[in-house]
Amino acid sequence: MLTRIFIYDDSTERRESLKALLSFNDEFKFVGEAMNCSNVLNEIDNYYPDIVLMDISMPDVDGIEGLRLIKLHHPEVKVLMQTAFDDSEKIFTCIKNGASGYILKNDKPQRILKAIEEVSQGGAAMNPAIAQKVLDYFIPKEIDNPLSTKENKVLALLSEGLSYKMVADKLGVSYATINTHAKHIYEKLHISSLGEAIAFYYKNIKN
Repeated sequence: MLTRIFIYDDSTERRESLKALLSFNDEFKFVGEAMNCSNVLNEIDNYYPDIVLMDISMPDVDGIEGLRLIKLHHPEVKVLMQTAFDDSEKIFTCIKNGASGYILKNDKPQRILKAIEEVSQGGAAMNPAIAQKVLDYFIPKEIDNPLSTKENKVLALLSEGLSYKMVADKLGVSYATINTHAKHIYEKLHISSLGEAIAFYYKNIKN
């Protein structure tokens, strides 16, 4: 049975190149293309691809949102992300959203075909440089935590969802004291919101 493939890319030249590449494998069938994900759900319903080759950076509705919508409504469709940028944040967003693989646009044609084959067989294809980034991400790293013991305690309680007043009551100090601690936390971490502070806590402090 032929593997049906749909291409999302805002570059006409890139789409034509990928279509030509697919023609080298008799098991692949190109079924459709689009320059962004504005009509992604209709296109998946109409063309029912097995695999989507998804560009990340596109106008209007990008590939990250397209991936999210596809996996939400058609979890059986495999999505192979492709980008020109070796961007860690985008890589992990795509992986968390259910991407089946991740290739770079400057990968050699043979590598791209191999990635599609791996995904079609149920595997997870990944450019070697990106695979190393994923491995590095899970290696524990020593962090330079500039916060004092008291500030760490305050941040831990705030990260549990407690308000400034609740933290003050729990620690037996005034609201003003907690407010001062929070200001120091923001200054030391070079951030401007509680959300950023909580993100720092869960990524770097909480065991």
